[in-house]
Amino acid sequence: MKKILLVDDNQNLAFLLQTMLRDEGYEVELARDGGDGYLAYFHFSPDLVITDIQMPVENGLELIKHIRLHNPMVKTIYMSGDLSPFWSYLEEEKAKYQASFLEKPFSKVHLMSLVSQFLG
Repeated sequence: MKKILLVDDNQNLAFLLQTMLRDEGYEVELARDGGDGYLAYFHFSPDLVITDIQMPVENGLELIKHIRLHNPMVKTIYMSGDLSPFWSYLEEEKAKYQASFLEKPFSKVHLMSLVSQFLG
């Protein structure tokens, strides 16, 4: 079973996404911010990290930057309600690491399409 780490400070959204992903057959671990996500990454060893960008403590960009020190090619999907402030960084991530991104709100179809691209 493929494993997904989902990092988002909006616990209602995180629970909803966890339920959707589990219904599709994935094992999903939740973390509420980048600090928790970093620890969960090493405890859980996910195949994919889906992270919100704007979170307290450590944002999603910082989280992935820290994970990349250990696993440069970690599979990543970034989420945000407004991607525009991060656009140049996200384009670089996409080109260099094949990362992807979702602008909230997004559909289940769009989410599952990206997840299946990463995990097959």
